[in-house]
Amino acid sequence: MNIIDYADREMLAMHVADLLAGELQSCLLTHETASFAVPGGSSPGPIFDILSGIHFEWDRVHVMLTDERWVPQDDPRSNTALVRQRLLTGRAAQARFVPYYVDGVTAAQGAEMSAPAVAPELPLSLVLLGMGEDMHTASLFPGARGLQRALAHDAPLLCPISAEGQDIDRVTLPAHVLNGAMSRHLVIFGEAKREALARAVSLDAEDAPIVRVLGGGTVHWAA
Repeated sequence: MNIIDYADREMLAMHVADLLAGELQSCLLTHETASFAVPGGSSPGPIFDILSGIHFEWDRVHVMLTDERWVPQDDPRSNTALVRQRLLTGRAAQARFVPYYVDGVTAAQGAEMSAPAVAPELPLSLVLLGMGEDMHTASLFPGARGLQRALAHDAPLLCPISAEGQDIDRVTLPAHVLNGAMSRHLVIFGEAKREALARAVSLDAEDAPIVRVLGGGTVHWAA
């Protein structure tokens, strides 16, 4: 696990955006398309703002979420809403988005229906991840219903997750899909998450799911 420390969050956002753009461009030199999985939440927003303005062949990039809350795309809690507002704009508006949400069905039903759209994108070219202080990544939450299945080596390509204390079900890419990406980057901010990451490496994946996808990846940290 390679950890890069930055002087501040603005510097991190600029460097990571340039790094991601460079890796996508390199992928497109040898592949017809590049598959790019991204998180929701507030942390990646500044990275998306910069990345969306970088010029390259966005029309050959397929963007998908690492995980999604099972709400309509116009719901403010939707990760899709963030990605459309902050990443799939400007030059990046040409990218193809791979949605998961299906109206009128449960998260479990929708995961089964949307999983076939993930298959052609594998192995993922590039994954950007976040992590909570509870050491979850994507929607791989410790103690969640569905976590054990999502951590399995033969998990479906899209898994339903019901996290304790949350009233919204989710779907997530499983650990083997995230870990199988050709390149992985984790962005975290603050001392609490840095300390959580240090604890995670000595724990089992069911207690600290982030450990299942860290191997060979790069961690980007700023206070």
